[in-house]
Amino acid sequence: MSKIFVDTNILVYCMDEFNPERRERCRLLLKSLKDDLQGVISTQVMQELYVAATKKLGVDPLLMKDILHSFKQFEIVIVSPMIIYEAIDCSIINRISFWDSLIVVTAESARCEKLWTEDLNHEQVIRGVRIDNPLKTFEL
Repeated sequence: MSKIFVDTNILVYCMDEFNPERRERCRLLLKSLKDDLQGVISTQVMQELYVAATKKLGVDPLLMKDILHSFKQFEIVIVSPMIIYEAIDCSIINRISFWDSLIVVTAESARCEKLWTEDLNHEQVIRGVRIDNPLKTFEL
């Protein structure tokens, strides 16, 4: 089974009423996470998703809470102090933001092969995790 870490931006786009093409593409991506592909998120992603959806997209907070509950089929990684320490090192070594490093290190800790995100360079490998921007070849 292949594990894919899903970054916040992919999940936010699933609710984006302003760009229906991108929304549908991201929803199809999430639907593909079954059988041989397992989705992984972190407590950081859950927090970022809640804030982005309620503040930027105007999603009702209680509805967003229910949506977060629906991610129970995903593996959810709790960001620990050790992951934070590793993310600091990753940020310094790879010259990327702390927040992006935290995502990468969390994906690594869950043994994910890929990280779906727009925030890093497509096809780059950091700490053994391959960065995949699944929207790169998709015309928006």
